[in-house]
Amino acid sequence: MGFLLRKKSQQGTVACRGRPLQKAVSTLVVCTLSVLFSSEMGSTQEHEPHQHHAHHGMHLDTAGMVMNENADQLPRGCPRLSGEHEITVRAGKEFAQPGTMFAYDRSEWSFEPCTKLTVTLINTDSVRHQWMLHGLPRYIYPQGMFTLEVAGKGQRTSTFILPPGDKTYLVHCDVPQHMEKGMKAQLKAGAGDGDLPSIPGVTGPRLQDPYTLAWNGWTHGAGVLFGIVGVLFVGRKLRLFP
Repeated sequence: MGFLLRKKSQQGTVACRGRPLQKAVSTLVVCTLSVLFSSEMGSTQEHEPHQHHAHHGMHLDTAGMVMNENADQLPRGCPRLSGEHEITVRAGKEFAQPGTMFAYDRSEWSFEPCTKLTVTLINTDSVRHQWMLHGLPRYIYPQGMFTLEVAGKGQRTSTFILPPGDKTYLVHCDVPQHMEKGMKAQLKAGAGDGDLPSIPGVTGPRLQDPYTLAWNGWTHGAGVLFGIVGVLFVGRKLRLFP
C-alpha cells in the first residue's frame, strides 16, 4: 500500500514538473508563429506600393511618369474608334496669364467621343508638372484618371481612349498649388456638358473676388482729395507753385 502511494506521488510530481515544460513549449511555438507572421506581413507591406502602382499601369522613372495608359481597350459603348489624334501640350511659367503663375499653352481641347488620343506633355520649367484628366471610366482607368508627368524640363508621351457620350473633362496639374496658380484646362468630348469654372481664358472664377471698392460719396471725396494733394506735391517738386 505504501509502495503504491509513493509511486502515485512520484507520478504526480513528474506530471507537475511536466506542466511548466509544456507551457514553455507552447509559448515558444506561439512566439515563433508570431515572428513568422510579422515577417510575412512586413514583406507584403513592403511590396504593396509596387503592386498598387502595377494595378494603376504606372510607368515611373526619375524623368517622369505615365499612369493608366490605354491604347487598345475600347470603353463600353464604343463599337469602334471614332478617330485617332495627337496633341502636344506645353506647360510652364511662360504661358501664365496675368494673375496666374503656371499654365498650359492651351486651355481647351475638343474631340469626338471614343477618340484614341495620344498626348505629348512638354515641360518648359525646372519644376515638376502634370497633365491629369479626370472622370474616365474606372473599370479601365483606376481612380478615373489618366496622367502624364514630367519632372523638370523634358517631355513624355502616352495614349488613352475617350469613352462615349458628351462630357467636359477636367485637366489640371496635381502638384500642390499648381492648379490654383493657373495650370488648369478642360477637354470636351462631343458637345461637352458645359464649361468648367476658373479655366484661364475660358471661364471666370467660381467665387468672385469679394474685395471690390464700393464707390459712394465718401470714396469719391477721398479720391478727389488725394488727387489734389498729389497735384500740389508734384507741382511743388517741379516748382510750378510758390
